[in-house]
Amino acid sequence: MSETASAKIAARLDRLPPSRTIWKIVLWISLGGVFEFYDLFFTGYVAPGMMKSGLFTPQSLGFFANLDSIKIAGFGTFVFCTFAGLWVGVVLFGHMADRYGRRPVFTWSLVWYVACTAIMAFQRSGEMLNVWRFIAGVGFAVQLVTIDTYISELIPSAERGRAFSVNQFITFCIVPVVALLAWLLVPLSPLGIDGWRWVVLTGSIGAVLVWLLVQGIPESPRWLALQGRTDEAEAIMTAIELRVTAETGKPLPPPALAHAEETGLGQGRLAEIFSPQYRQRTLMLSVFNMAQVIGFYGFAAWVPTLLIARGVTVTHSLEYSFIIAIANPVGPLLGVLFADRIERKVQIIIGLVVMGLSMLAFAMANSPLVLIALGVLFTLSANVMSYAYHNYQAELYPTRIRSRAVGFVYSWSRIAAAFAGLAIGYLLHAGGALAVAAFIASAMVIGIAMIGIFGPKTKGVALEKISH
Repeated sequence: MSETASAKIAARLDRLPPSRTIWKIVLWISLGGVFEFYDLFFTGYVAPGMMKSGLFTPQSLGFFANLDSIKIAGFGTFVFCTFAGLWVGVVLFGHMADRYGRRPVFTWSLVWYVACTAIMAFQRSGEMLNVWRFIAGVGFAVQLVTIDTYISELIPSAERGRAFSVNQFITFCIVPVVALLAWLLVPLSPLGIDGWRWVVLTGSIGAVLVWLLVQGIPESPRWLALQGRTDEAEAIMTAIELRVTAETGKPLPPPALAHAEETGLGQGRLAEIFSPQYRQRTLMLSVFNMAQVIGFYGFAAWVPTLLIARGVTVTHSLEYSFIIAIANPVGPLLGVLFADRIERKVQIIIGLVVMGLSMLAFAMANSPLVLIALGVLFTLSANVMSYAYHNYQAELYPTRIRSRAVGFVYSWSRIAAAFAGLAIGYLLHAGGALAVAAFIASAMVIGIAMIGIFGPKTKGVALEKISH
């Protein structure tokens, strides 16, 4: 009965026309995701200030100084702890939204972020800084997985692409804010407090305000119905339909017949993602996530350092990084024009191609204007690829395992990012920016092969049909 109820709810959701009600939900969910992006992107921008504070000497690092044996030293320990925490978080807690619901996991992971990051900002040793960075990562790792799951289930199939592009436009708007704050604050010590600490604390304060705003987001009626909580799903769905009808002034079209999810022995568990039905998708997305993150964070987290490697001074590298960062929200915003018109996998592939080519060109350019232009081009293409693949991987699994499946495949991007940072640091020292560019371009080729050969088509298709 719960499978049939979920199918009926899905059909009612998919027939909804564009409306303020639906887009308001996208807005609130996206605001919650802003602070994962804030947290991820401040890593590269506060690096000079953290190192200036003397937090990454062997004495200050304590236990983490032992990581030098595997070539992780200095600020690299902070980057490693960031992505190690994110990896542990999605592996251990990626299933939480499937078990307890999308809404509670979404809101309380935001609380976790606020508390742990605020504590981290006041640490006086590299050792404790890294400990709290890891703990914070474990908590807010769940946030982005839950957001992808949430949006894919609440938005009609005809608008899923645009919903993800708008979501990432909103979240990426925070990146230039981080870059600007770092540019203005990191060299200073307002009120005797290191500038990088102010950058970190600003994110925690903003997240508290957003947490208060997102309390009105409804639970996913698809998930509720599948859990047998039909009355709650019906109440939420009816409320949405009434608001949409009032906004449009037109009666809603009748819902089309929808596929019901199949449940049974072994279904709804993590092992199901390796069943014959989903094994190829799981392997494809796992490899793809490892490949794409090498380009995405390999550039974003290292852009000031890469600019310095191209002969730009430290002061100008932060200035140029800010200019490049402004492009972050523009890529997803452009995606609004074609997100639901071009097949999802094609958008991902084009983004990867442009990322690889522009990175190679960046490594050979010398003119500041050309470097900035290529940095902007890379950023635009990376963020088109990003919104498209976040949408894509959430579409490929059924509601009963969507969160844990997305968490599993996405976890590979986290652990890959941790070690890719080490590889980029080594390559930058050994072969310069060109060696880094070759590494990133090779990873893009792998990502293209995975999606191009093994990825199914999903544009405009109901979630329940895709999962079949």
